[in-house]
Amino acid sequence: MHTPVLLQQAIGRLNIKRGGRYIDATFGEGGYSKAISDLGGIVLGIDLDQDQISRGKVSLPNIGLVCGNFADVEKIAKENNFFPVDGIVLDLGLSMCQLSDSGRGFSYFNKEERLDMRIDDRSGPTVKEIIKSLSIEELYQALSKNSEELKSKEIAVSIKAQRKMETVADLVGAIDRAVGHPAKRTYARVFQALRIEANNEFKNLKEGLKGSLKVLKPGGRLAIISFHSLEDRVIKNFIKENKLTQLDKKPIRGVRKFERSAKLRVVII
Repeated sequence: MHTPVLLQQAIGRLNIKRGGRYIDATFGEGGYSKAISDLGGIVLGIDLDQDQISRGKVSLPNIGLVCGNFADVEKIAKENNFFPVDGIVLDLGLSMCQLSDSGRGFSYFNKEERLDMRIDDRSGPTVKEIIKSLSIEELYQALSKNSEELKSKEIAVSIKAQRKMETVADLVGAIDRAVGHPAKRTYARVFQALRIEANNEFKNLKEGLKGSLKVLKPGGRLAIISFHSLEDRVIKNFIKENKLTQLDKKPIRGVRKFERSAKLRVVII
């Protein structure tokens, strides 16, 4: 089982109580759910990826699991008679399984994978279909809005000019032509932007944060782990607009090289 970034920091700040109820709203490979359960908490896990839920039912049979969107956390909690709750954790990153062997093109390293990038591969358009449907201007706007990539216009032009756009390799090739050389940071931003577009991630985050307020007990805690500045901006605005108390004055950051983009914010309701 993969250990999530900032696991111990998040679990420590959730102040787990034996017999308390907690929602792991982005179950993934179950790292948070297992840690909460090991401390005596009762857990409801939610994930939009059916494959993650299926694996979780085998690896963590004592955890209640629901396939659903964390944007619907209030509805899911009430349908499962699992509210009010003492804490909720939202980890906005992809799991290692999704990156390494989902076959859906989440990582620019997996050149042969198809351009899908849907968390729920049962509904909605794939990235391939999104690229095909958008004009150059619309694609530019999506890339710019979802990643703040400075070469978004050139990349959009290059993508739309390419006749074949089926796999990760095709997308990487289009980026290379726009930039003039291989650029891993640019790949990461473009893949981020297209994944956000395919999964309505900002809309879901805003809805999930609002729903969390409605199912947490007074004094309950919400831990959110984000991985880029655009996500963190949504979270900071949510905290400010709802006049919430943040447990630490500054976000807790990852220390190791591959964790440095991660930020943990914990609020008390």
